[in-house]
Amino acid sequence: MKTILTFYMAFLCLNLHAQNITGTIKNENGEELPYSSVTVKGSGTGTSANGSGRFQLTLPAGNYTLVCQHLGYELSEKKIEVKGNIEVNFILKELNLSMPDVVVKSGGEDPAYKVIRAAIKKRSGYNNEGNSFVADRYGKDIIKLRDLPDKLFGKKIPKKEMSEDGFDSTGKGIIYLSESVSRISLSEPDKFKNEILKSRVSGSNSFGFSFPIFINFYSNNVSVFSSLFGKRGFISPISDNALNFYKYKLTGVFFEDGKMINAISVIPRRNYEPLFSGTINITEDDWRIHSCDLILTKTSQLEILDTLKINQIYGPADDSVWKIKTQYIYLTLKPLKIDLVGNFLSVYSDYKINPEFPKNFFDNTVVKYNADVVSTNDSFWDSIRPVPLEPEEIKDYHVKDSIKEKYSSPEYIKAMRDSAKKYENKGLITKLLLSDYRRTRYDTSGYKITGLKGLLPNLNYNTVEGANLTLVPYYRRKRNERTFYAEADFRYGFSNGHLNPSISFEWDKNVAKPGKKYTSSKFIIAGGKDVRQFSSENPIVPLYNSIGTLFYGENYMKIYEAEFVSIRYKKSFEKGFSFDISSSYEKRIPVNNTTDFTFYKKDFFTPNYPFRLIPSQFPEHKAVLLNAVLSFQGGQKYIEFPKQKARLGSDKAVYSLYYSKGIKNAFGSDVDFDKWEFDIRKNISFKLLGTSNLKIGTGGFLNDKKVFVQDLKHFNGNETRILANPLNGFQLANYYSNSTDADIYGFGFLEHHFNGFLTNKIPFFKKLNWHLVGGANVLYVDKNNNYSELFIGLENILKIFRVDFIAGYSNGNEVKSAFKFGINQNILSMFVKGMTN
Repeated sequence: MKTILTFYMAFLCLNLHAQNITGTIKNENGEELPYSSVTVKGSGTGTSANGSGRFQLTLPAGNYTLVCQHLGYELSEKKIEVKGNIEVNFILKELNLSMPDVVVKSGGEDPAYKVIRAAIKKRSGYNNEGNSFVADRYGKDIIKLRDLPDKLFGKKIPKKEMSEDGFDSTGKGIIYLSESVSRISLSEPDKFKNEILKSRVSGSNSFGFSFPIFINFYSNNVSVFSSLFGKRGFISPISDNALNFYKYKLTGVFFEDGKMINAISVIPRRNYEPLFSGTINITEDDWRIHSCDLILTKTSQLEILDTLKINQIYGPADDSVWKIKTQYIYLTLKPLKIDLVGNFLSVYSDYKINPEFPKNFFDNTVVKYNADVVSTNDSFWDSIRPVPLEPEEIKDYHVKDSIKEKYSSPEYIKAMRDSAKKYENKGLITKLLLSDYRRTRYDTSGYKITGLKGLLPNLNYNTVEGANLTLVPYYRRKRNERTFYAEADFRYGFSNGHLNPSISFEWDKNVAKPGKKYTSSKFIIAGGKDVRQFSSENPIVPLYNSIGTLFYGENYMKIYEAEFVSIRYKKSFEKGFSFDISSSYEKRIPVNNTTDFTFYKKDFFTPNYPFRLIPSQFPEHKAVLLNAVLSFQGGQKYIEFPKQKARLGSDKAVYSLYYSKGIKNAFGSDVDFDKWEFDIRKNISFKLLGTSNLKIGTGGFLNDKKVFVQDLKHFNGNETRILANPLNGFQLANYYSNSTDADIYGFGFLEHHFNGFLTNKIPFFKKLNWHLVGGANVLYVDKNNNYSELFIGLENILKIFRVDFIAGYSNGNEVKSAFKFGINQNILSMFVKGMTN
C-alpha cells in the first residue's frame, strides 16, 4: 500500500508543476533514429525515443542539460530552460571513429584484444557492483504480424474478416500492444520483486506480460528471455573464456565527456556456437560496458526465434555504479509460415543503489500486480509515458478499445454465444472420432462443460478383450475457486463380451487470493469395474500394445479386472509441501486370452499374466489398501494478481516419501504387507555443457506376509520399439522381470541433454541442429536381481524425433542392445489439435 501511495503522490506532484519536453532525433541526412536514449545529465531521469525517433520527457520548471545518445552516432548535449512545454530536436552526427596511435605489426594482435582482456578482468567486479537496488521501469511491448499463409493445418485463414480486429485486408497488423510502469527491487544473490503499478493492454482489461528482461552481459553465461530460446545460455563477449570463442576488431574510438570509448566488433570464431555478433563499446581506463548492439541467429544456436537483437545503453546510477538505462530487444520468428516480429523496450530510471529494504520485503511473490493496476485512461498514460506512441500504436489503441466496448455489450456477448453453439457442431464427426466433443456454457461465476472424449483414441486391441472401446462422457463445473468434475467410463470388449463401467467424482479447490496462503486440494470418489494392468504405473501404452499385438504378434500388456471403490484426498501448500492419501477396496478377477487374431503370423501368444513372475494365473482375491505420499519442493515462486495468486514453480529438488499398506481381513481382504519408498528428482543445468535430469531412490518391504503379484514393487520395462519415460523405467528390460518384495532395493536414472554441445563441432550435425543425449539407469536388489543400462542418442531431429542406442546388462551380463525411437508428444498433440479444431 505504501508503494502505491508513494507512486500516486509523486505522480500528482509531478503533474502539478511539470512541463512536457518533446522532440525528434534524426541524423544529418534527416533520417529518424529510433530508440535513441535521452537522459537528464546528473540525474537518474531519462527516456527513449520511439520507433519514429520521437521522444517526450516530463520535467519541473528549471534549467537542465539533455544528453542524447544513439549507437553509431556522437553524443549530443543541449542546455534547456523549462518554463512551459517546449520542443527540443536533436540532429546526431555519425561517429567519426578515429584509430588510436597504436602500431600493429603484420600478423600482430588487434588492439581490441587489450581492451577486452582488461574488461574481462573487471567483469566479475562490475557484475557484483550495486547488486542491490531499486529502479523504476517503463516497458512497452509490441508483437506484429507481418505475413500470414493462406492456409493453416489445411484450413483457409479468413484474412479479410481480420480487418474487424484492427488488421489490414492481408492480415497484417499489431497482435499485441502493452505498456506498464513498475518498480523493480533486487538483492543478490536471488532476491527479486517486480511490483506492477500500472498496466495497459490494447483492447483488453488483462494485465499484460510486464516482466523486466535483465540481459546481463557481465555474467559469464547470458540468459535471454527463457531457456527455451537457448538451453545452454549464450557466452558473453567479455566472459572469462571469451577469447576462446570470439575474435575482436577495434573499429575505432570516440569521446564522450572527455572519456575515450573503444568501439569493438565482436565476431564468433565458429558458427553454431551460442555466441553473439555485433558491436560492444568499452570505456577506456575503467573498462566498463558503455553500450552494445548484439545479435543472435540460428547459427548462434538460437531456438524457436529466427533473430534476436539486443541494444543496450548504460549510464551512471550513482557516483560510482553504472546500470542499464535503456534496453531495446527486437526479435523475429516464423512458425508455420506465420511471420511475426516483436519489439520490447525498457526504460530504467531513478536507481537507488544498496537501499534498506523493509524486513520480510522479499518473499516468495516475485511479481505483484497492484489492485488497480489496469488503466486505460489516455490522459494518465500521455502524462507519464516517457516514449511517445507511434501513429500505428495510437490507431491500435483506438480501434481495439472500441472493439472491446463492442465485445462487452450484452448484445454482442449473446451473439457470440449463439455463434459458439453453432461452432460446437462444426466438424462434429471429426471431433467425435479424433479429439473431444464438448459444449461450453458461461455464467457470472464460471462455466459448465459437457463432453464426450474422442472415440478413436479410446479404441484399442488386446488378446483378452479383442477390440475394445471406451465411451467417456464427462461434466465439468467451474465456479470461482472451486471445480467439480464427473467422468463415466464404459469399456466394452468385443471378443470376451465384458462390459466394465465405472464412474468418478472430483472436487477441486484452489485458495489463491492475495494476502492468503496458497493451497490446492482435491477430493475424489470413484467406483465400479474396470480393466487394469498388473503394475499400477501402467508401463505399456495401450496404443503401442495394440500395434504390437496386431502387427508383430507381441501381447506385452497383461491385464485383470477389478471391482472397486476408492476414496482419495490430496493437498498442496504454499511452501512446497504436499500430501496424497487414498484408500481402496478391490476385488481382483483374473481374465485370460480370448482371441488370437493378428496380422502377423504367429503360432501362439504369451498368457495373460506376468509369466516371468508367476507360473500360472493368479487366484481371485480381495484387497483393502491404504496409500500415502508426502512430497516437498522448496523455493516455490508466485505471481500475485489483484484477485488471485498463481504458482510459477521451482527449480529445486523434489523429495517424495511413499507408503502403502495391505490391510488383512478388512472387508474380507486377503493382503497383508507394508512397503515404502523414498526418491529425489532434480533437473540440473550445466549451462554450456547441457542439462541433466536425475532420479534416485530406495525402498523395500517392511512386511511381506501376503503379497499378490499386483502389490509387488514393479520396475517398468520396455519391450516395444518406442522410447518410454527415461526417468521412470528401463528401456530394454523385460516387463515384470525385476519385480520384487525384497526388504531393500535401490535405483537411479540419469539422462543428460547436451543441447548442442559437441554436435555443434561436427559439420553435418551442427547444420541439422541435432543434439546428443545420453545417460544410464541402474537397479540393485541383490546379486541375483540387478540391472543396468547405458544409452546414447540423437534428439531434436526435425524438432520432434529422437533415436537412442541402448545396451542393457542383467546381473552383470549383457542381455541385449537395440535402437529405439521417440517423439515429442507435446508437438504431436498440438498438431492433432490443430487438425481437429
